[in-house]
Amino acid sequence: MTIQLLVTDENLQVQGDPPEWTSLDATLRFNEPGTGTVEMAAHPYVMAQLQPGRRLVVIRDQAVWMAGPMEVPQDWSWGVGNQGEAPPGVVTVNFTDDLALPAGYITWPAPASAWSAQPNTARTITATNAETIIRTLINENCGPGALAARRIPNFALAAAAGVGTTTSVNTRFEGLLATCRRVALDGGGLGFRTRQTTSQILFEVYAPVDRTATARFSEGLGNLRAVSYKQSAPTVTHALVTGSENATPRAYVEVANTTAAATWWRVEQLVNGTADNNNNGELGQDGREALANGAQPVELATVTVDTEDLQAGRDYGLGDKVTVVLPTGIEVAELVRSIHLQATPDSGEYVTTLLGSPEATTDPQVVRLLRVLGRRLGRLEAR
Repeated sequence: MTIQLLVTDENLQVQGDPPEWTSLDATLRFNEPGTGTVEMAAHPYVMAQLQPGRRLVVIRDQAVWMAGPMEVPQDWSWGVGNQGEAPPGVVTVNFTDDLALPAGYITWPAPASAWSAQPNTARTITATNAETIIRTLINENCGPGALAARRIPNFALAAAAGVGTTTSVNTRFEGLLATCRRVALDGGGLGFRTRQTTSQILFEVYAPVDRTATARFSEGLGNLRAVSYKQSAPTVTHALVTGSENATPRAYVEVANTTAAATWWRVEQLVNGTADNNNNGELGQDGREALANGAQPVELATVTVDTEDLQAGRDYGLGDKVTVVLPTGIEVAELVRSIHLQATPDSGEYVTTLLGSPEATTDPQVVRLLRVLGRRLGRLEAR
């Protein structure tokens, strides 16, 4: 595999291709923005490229692996002798992928109106295809259909894929991507991502594929170097959802995973719903989201190597279901939650995948807690 780095401006115009990079670490995440860091020699012409508003594009084997804005364009160190990095020093760049752009938005109840004219109601879309709902939320909040001041430059919707099932959404001042994830989960387990073309950043929805028969990792196949496996008890088996306390009568909906409760034990969780009632299924959706997030999480981290027959990004991708054959003989089939690329010019590259439930993550507990609190605060504002 060959890796090339490009620096572009906001309009996707190439500003340079830093040749002397020493290490690359980039992680793609399912339905979440990816993250990455790269270290390179801090030559003056390189530093001139690394400016606020610029983007970094990682090209792996002549295809874009990750592309998006630099969050920290310059983290530079230099020193004489044993005081630090020798001239010209080393600069570290922290970047993300373009899915971070819509991640900075919240859902407005009336996206076509000014902020000062927002109503006390929520944005509600009922009995509609999940892909259509996600595309609508993105388009009206940050895409071509949004208010001019809220539009992301060079951002557009890709052609519809025609995937997903019928669902509904009720949202007000929630994180835009958090709302899209809820719809994607309830509407057929969909995925969404951004994709860079020569002149645009395209947002697209897709249906992950069951590749358990073709995407297989094992020691015998020579594509599995290391594996760690952990299965935990569910953190919720019965989601007890409440509607708005202002509604009369107040709605109460129970959504249960009876199989998990029978296998392990009953675990109840109170869920503050996003709607007044369950007439359009929104409270049931909230409960199913809670069950999915608290499902008996399987965390399966693997160190894999690409072979002629199986390559990340070509033969399997984010959200796809793959099979890992453990040295014990047990076969585990789970969704690909993230793909982690590490590379240096000298030692080559390593690809690590993380599989499991939505909560199978390497994020610290505090990060997960902040996500939950942010979602709850958004829902409180919806009341």
